[in-house]
Amino acid sequence: MLQLALPIIATPLLLYGWLFQDVPKIQIAIAMLLALPLVALTQWITSTRARCPLCMTPVLADKSCAKHGNARSMLGSYRLRVAVAILFRNQFRCPYCGEPTVMQVRKRRRD
Repeated sequence: MLQLALPIIATPLLLYGWLFQDVPKIQIAIAMLLALPLVALTQWITSTRARCPLCMTPVLADKSCAKHGNARSMLGSYRLRVAVAILFRNQFRCPYCGEPTVMQVRKRRRD
């Protein structure tokens, strides 16, 4: 989502700064545009590691797999629904297998 918001906000800010010779606004817009690759890389790394414990499919990455019959989207995005559920309810339902998962740290078994 941030990948989409940064250019949408930075481009008009850059144009405004350029038209009215507002150097601080130009610097902010350029910094936002330069941060875009870092945001994309961070999103890619974290999204591929977050997996459903049952089907092991990355729930925050776009895999173009078939969705579960009861999977629901938010604003047209299944990943956005998972992310919002994790942030606000500390649980999510996998859009691929439908398994509900509570976000908790599990202790490792040591044999």
